[in-house]
Amino acid sequence: MSGKVRRPGIHRLPSGARVADALRAAGGARPGIDLAGLNRARVLMDGEQIVVGAPPGLPAASGTGAAATGGSGSPTTGPVSLNSATVEQLDTLPGVGPVLAQHIVDYRTQHGGFRSVDELREVNGIGDRRFADLQPLVGP
Repeated sequence: MSGKVRRPGIHRLPSGARVADALRAAGGARPGIDLAGLNRARVLMDGEQIVVGAPPGLPAASGTGAAATGGSGSPTTGPVSLNSATVEQLDTLPGVGPVLAQHIVDYRTQHGGFRSVDELREVNGIGDRRFADLQPLVGP
């Protein structure tokens, strides 16, 4: 957990833990931080980084494809997280409109998240060409 939380760092949580559990383990958000864009009910993936307190739409930079569920408050670059991006964030990707973005979110919800970028091929509307265009721009 990083960003605007009381105890940032690595927190070990049981399998099936949710974003709300990670937020509690990090001591909660700092006073005045808006959590409206943070899906606290979402089940976490092993090794996932939750970043709290930045404007929506800024992906977190990480060599492991960290989740961008908020941000650290400073602009960063990196892959768009398939596991935490909103429909609006996914809609900014080339070749992805609001309908396809919703298909990605629906797949994520139905399958408990993306374990790898290759799973994007299983989303309705993602063919080989679109996958090739998106692969370098997204992370799990």
